[in-house]
Amino acid sequence: MAKLIKEERDKGRLHIDSPLMGESLVSKTLLKQTEAAEYFRMQPDINIIKIGGQSIMDRGKNALFPILDALIKAKDTHRILLMTGGGTRARHVYNIGVDLGMPTGVLSKLGDKVSWQNAEMLSVLLAKHGGVKIGHGDNLEQLTMFCRQGYMPITYGIPPYGFFEHPAEQGSIPPHRTDCGAFLLAENIGARSLIFLKDEKGLFDKDPKKVPKSEVASLKFYDRISARELIELDLDDLIIERPILTLLQRAKCLKQLQIIDALRHPGYISAALEGEHVGTIIYKDE
Repeated sequence: MAKLIKEERDKGRLHIDSPLMGESLVSKTLLKQTEAAEYFRMQPDINIIKIGGQSIMDRGKNALFPILDALIKAKDTHRILLMTGGGTRARHVYNIGVDLGMPTGVLSKLGDKVSWQNAEMLSVLLAKHGGVKIGHGDNLEQLTMFCRQGYMPITYGIPPYGFFEHPAEQGSIPPHRTDCGAFLLAENIGARSLIFLKDEKGLFDKDPKKVPKSEVASLKFYDRISARELIELDLDDLIIERPILTLLQRAKCLKQLQIIDALRHPGYISAALEGEHVGTIIYKDE
C-alpha cells in the first residue's frame, strides 16, 4: 500500500487517505463501526403530515375541507410539509398494469402520477394560504425556508424509486408506496414528527371496513405498539404499508409515528402536532 501511495504522489496526484479505503462495504464488522453516536438532523422542526389518498382525498370536499381548515390554523404555529397518497385511482392503474403483466418498477412509475395529481390539487386549494407544490429535488433542502416565509410545502408521497423499485415479496404491487415515501423523507431529514391522516381511529387487528358491523366492537385496538411487536404479530392487513415496520426498526432519527382519524376528528391534527397521543403510536423498539 505504501508503495502504491508513493507511486501516486510521484505522478502528482492528490491521494486522500481514508479509513474506508480498500475496505469491503458489505463487511458487517466494518458497517457496525460506521454507526454514529448521534445523527445530524437537517430539518428538525418540520412535521410531515401524510394525507391518505383513498381515506381522505377520494372522499371529496366534505372530507377534505375541514382537514384543510385545521391545517391552515396549525400552519401559524407549526412547520408542516404535506405529502399525498394515491388512493383509488392508483389502485385502478395498478390493476390494469398487473393485468398486462407489468413489472413492479413500471407499476411504481404509474402509481406516482396519481399521488402527483393529488399534490397538485392540494396546492391549488391551499394556494391563497401559502400552499406550494414542490418536487423531490433541491426544494426538499429548503423546507425550513419555505415555512419561515409562510408557505406550506406540498409534495407527493411516492418515493422516487421508479424502475429501481425493490421486487415485491409477494405479487407485483410496489412495496414502497406513499406511506413509505413519507417515512423515508421524515427519517432522512430528521423531521420532528410523522403523522398519517386516515379515516380510522388507528390500528386494529383487522380492518374495520372488512368485517361485519356486528364484529367491529370486538376488534382489538392498538393505541401504542412497537414495530417489532407488529412484525411478530404478522397481521394479515395493516393501516400503513408493511415495509415501514422494518424501516422504523432501522431508523436513526425517527423514533415513532402516529396514525390519527382526521376524517371524523380534524382537531386531532393540532393535538398530534402538540405531541398528544390521539391515535395509534408505532414506535421503534430500542
